[in-house]
Amino acid sequence: MTKTELAEKIAKDAKITKVAANKAINSLIDNIKKSLKKNQDVTLVGFGTFTVSKRKARKGRNPQTGATIKIAARKVPKFRPGKGLKDGIK
Repeated sequence: MTKTELAEKIAKDAKITKVAANKAINSLIDNIKKSLKKNQDVTLVGFGTFTVSKRKARKGRNPQTGATIKIAARKVPKFRPGKGLKDGIK
C-alpha cells in the first residue's frame, strides 16, 4: 500500500477529504521524525514503538574493490511492533 492509497482509505473511513487525510499522515510522520531527532521514543499503544538506536563505528569492505573502509558511528530509527499489531496479522 502506498501513502496515496492509505490517504484514500483514511479519507473514506473517517469521511474526510483526501487532502485532509494526507495532511494528517504528513503531520504524523513529521512529528515522529521530530521526536526521534530529540531522542524521544514514540509509542502508539496497540501498534508499536519507534526508537533511536546507536550503531558503533565499524570496518566494512567495498564490494567493488575489496578494500577495507571505515563506517562511521550513526543513529538509526527502529520500530518494535506492539502486541495488537502482531496479533492482528496472524
